[in-house]
Amino acid sequence: MVVPPDLLLTAGLSAFLFLALGGALVIVVLSTRRPRDLPLLIAGGLVVLALLVVIVIPVNVPMVVGLMIALLGTALAAVGGSPVTRRVLEVATHGRVPEGDNGGIMLRPPALPGLAGEQGPAREVLRGGTTIGYLERLGVAIAIVAGFPEAIAVVVAVKGIGRFSELAAAEARERFIIGTLASLLWACIIGGLVRLAIW
Repeated sequence: MVVPPDLLLTAGLSAFLFLALGGALVIVVLSTRRPRDLPLLIAGGLVVLALLVVIVIPVNVPMVVGLMIALLGTALAAVGGSPVTRRVLEVATHGRVPEGDNGGIMLRPPALPGLAGEQGPAREVLRGGTTIGYLERLGVAIAIVAGFPEAIAVVVAVKGIGRFSELAAAEARERFIIGTLASLLWACIIGGLVRLAIW
């Protein structure tokens, strides 16, 4: 019995996508506690390689495999964006802005005039950033996979409106912009990869 080449190509592409996304997900989950460059570069490389494969070889995977790839990709977009975004923020701020206990950043108020070096206690701003990031990436990935990318504007608008009052400090604005862009870029790349693979 001879297996048609199209069936072999589809099976090979499906297996590759499943292994690449699954491998990247395992790597980013293991990197969640302490994001480091090498594991995140390997995970990013797997994602980019899978994206290039689905662009060059536009073969639609079977529905059952497509569902598994969609679930795996959505999980990778939501969970994987956290260590990636945290590492990007750490590189961008050179580690000068400490993280708070509730997913925000610790900021000290400016020194009071006439009191040299006297500052009040640090306060945490942008609280809940980790949870908001997971939800943001989940919404973006689902929107792209479902073919409704316009929903990304809604996600960004809701996030911006909710954070508007906390963006007075330069450190908070910088973290908000860099974190949002890194998070959205990760989710959009993976959402696009899954969309190209299954539709």
